[in-house]
Amino acid sequence: MTSVNKTGKCIIFSAPSGAGKTTIVRHLLTVENRLEFSISACSRDPRINEVDGKDYHFLGVEGFKQKIEEGAFIEWEEVYKDNFYGTLKSEIERIWAAGKSVVFDVDVVGGLNLKRQLGDQALAVFVQPPSVEELENRLRSRSTETEEKIQLRMSKARQELAQSSGFDVILHNVHLDQACAEAEVLVNKFLNV
Repeated sequence: MTSVNKTGKCIIFSAPSGAGKTTIVRHLLTVENRLEFSISACSRDPRINEVDGKDYHFLGVEGFKQKIEEGAFIEWEEVYKDNFYGTLKSEIERIWAAGKSVVFDVDVVGGLNLKRQLGDQALAVFVQPPSVEELENRLRSRSTETEEKIQLRMSKARQELAQSSGFDVILHNVHLDQACAEAEVLVNKFLNV
């Protein structure tokens, strides 16, 4: 993985699935006009209502592997067998060229990889759920996953929670409104430095 041309700032939000990072990032995008969302690339097919180039860059397994060969990613990982996710360098450069700061909504490994690549240009925020039990409740309430997938996500979540110390800030998401307000303060402070 090679770095991008470092000219702007980035804010990385990472958490286990169901911790609320996506909701917090969406909130920030409505209140902070200096941010633009980095659209991740993935190898999976779009889900119902997902749009290529808006929700993800859907590359397929072979297309994703081709981009790896080309060195097109600043970071990528194989989350599960043949299930790749990553951040295209071109996506970051596009946002910086528009004069905006990049905001990421990525899993924990992706967040740590981005922080390693971007260093002080990035603020890495770990969104901490109230508890493992609450995390499982949130995943179940979505009604979008099979029992097997929920168990896979929970196993991964336990590993991810143990990596929170690798982030600059831990944002506790017990009450969503409060977590969103705290995220606004963190982002504003980082962008104004």
